[in-house]
Amino acid sequence: MFEVIYMKADYEPWWAFEGWEEHIVKKMTFEQEEEAINYLNQTLDEFRVKFPNEQAKGDKYWAFWSMKEQCYCESCEDELQIYHGLIWNTPK
Repeated sequence: MFEVIYMKADYEPWWAFEGWEEHIVKKMTFEQEEEAINYLNQTLDEFRVKFPNEQAKGDKYWAFWSMKEQCYCESCEDELQIYHGLIWNTPK
């Protein structure tokens, strides 16, 4: 199975902090790699139009963000950036 996972959190997806699964917005599962790659590329294209900033780690993680989208952290008394992360998960 091939998966494309969309998560939204105040950290980039490659950190995968404990409980990161709670930040999953959408998970798409595909049996065919070609179908999964098409979906991933379509989603990447959409995010590149929607968000002005992008960073990637390897061929597995992408983070997108806009400086306008932040949330307030009470414990650190500061604004935190919100990231829209995509994760490409392939069979091992």
